[in-house]
Amino acid sequence: MNRRGFLRGVLAGGVATVGLPWLESTARAGDGFPVRYVQWIWGNGNRPERWIPAATGPDHMLSDELMPLLDLKDRISVITGLSVLYPNNVPHWSGIGGLLTGAEVDGNDEDWFVRRKSLDQLVADGIGSSTVYRSLELGVSTANAFSWNGPAAANVAEVDPIAVYGRLFGPTFVEPGSGGIVDPRLGYRRSALDAVMADISALSDKVSASDRVRLEQHFTGVRDLELRLARLQEDPPSYDACMQPAQPVAEFPDIDGRPQLQARHEAHAALVAMALACDLTRVVTVQWSEPVDNVLYPGATDGHHNQTHNEQGAQPEVNMITTQIMEGFGNFLRALDAIPEGDASLLDHALVLGCTDVSEGRTHSLDEMPVVLAGSACGALRTGEHVRYVRRNSNSLGLTVLRAMGVNQNSFGEAAFETSDGLTEIEP
Repeated sequence: MNRRGFLRGVLAGGVATVGLPWLESTARAGDGFPVRYVQWIWGNGNRPERWIPAATGPDHMLSDELMPLLDLKDRISVITGLSVLYPNNVPHWSGIGGLLTGAEVDGNDEDWFVRRKSLDQLVADGIGSSTVYRSLELGVSTANAFSWNGPAAANVAEVDPIAVYGRLFGPTFVEPGSGGIVDPRLGYRRSALDAVMADISALSDKVSASDRVRLEQHFTGVRDLELRLARLQEDPPSYDACMQPAQPVAEFPDIDGRPQLQARHEAHAALVAMALACDLTRVVTVQWSEPVDNVLYPGATDGHHNQTHNEQGAQPEVNMITTQIMEGFGNFLRALDAIPEGDASLLDHALVLGCTDVSEGRTHSLDEMPVVLAGSACGALRTGEHVRYVRRNSNSLGLTVLRAMGVNQNSFGEAAFETSDGLTEIEP
């Protein structure tokens, strides 16, 4: 039986056909553990000449900006030479929007929107139905997560680790073996939504077609939330590593006008690792910083975005900032790798996509998009490689991600840049 099978029966003398949901039994898994997907995004690009390793294949040496990942070299693959081929209509947004949705971004800097769902939400459609949270979106310096359910349907990130802790591990959290907790509000909430469905239907008949789509998206989300709340009455999976983590500190005040990004991020990373270990979710977006973010980093004389445009020469401060960002990325991967799962680690059972919005921040180039893939997704991808392309369609990356996550999709992309070719060099 495939996961797009059907149930057939007799109804009033005829044949009724009902599509089955995506079945967990067909999902990719390793040693009994599910596969997880994380997209980890930062803003303002890099310095390509300091990022691209000199050699290719498994014996390459990591470049300057990738050196913070040296101890993880065998667990990552560096992909270079990818290009977002859609028009760069909205500098800083067209690149990451195109990379994650496989489609052109419309609008301008002040008012732009994507046309399709982002990769994380396509993956969540496949593997997010059996967890309390279909997906999580977290921000370190910004609430603008690059996660979309479609046009005008962005998923806002939570920046405060205390709020994330309360949501994931507050009163409703159930440790394995401790028995279910029945929330008396669940029945009321479901009944309340049922009671207003007639009014919802009447309202839908009176609004425009575009507003009707927005209403349908909203109330579908509400109903989906109610179904997930019902899962709080059940025991979580009995994963040995699952436990209630320590509550993070309440505040991360700036130091000399510089935000404590590393400290806030490490608090998020610990919560994400345990949320995945407890199977509260299988899909996460972590937004380290956003495009045009002008954060003042330790050792820098000006904000990040300003320096990408104003620093002269080889831009040593921009290079230093990118290295600090990769230190944060490495710490995130180590948090996943520290969770044992059978004879492997949570990182082995995950795929983490690290990427940014442009290549060189100074030029807003969409060629040489920086991409690092970490984890093998339960053996779906090879690691330890540097794969070098020449202006390769970035939609091949999206298709490889979907394939690795077990999402049955034959192609990825839009119009002339739709592709049915993945990055076969890292696909076993």
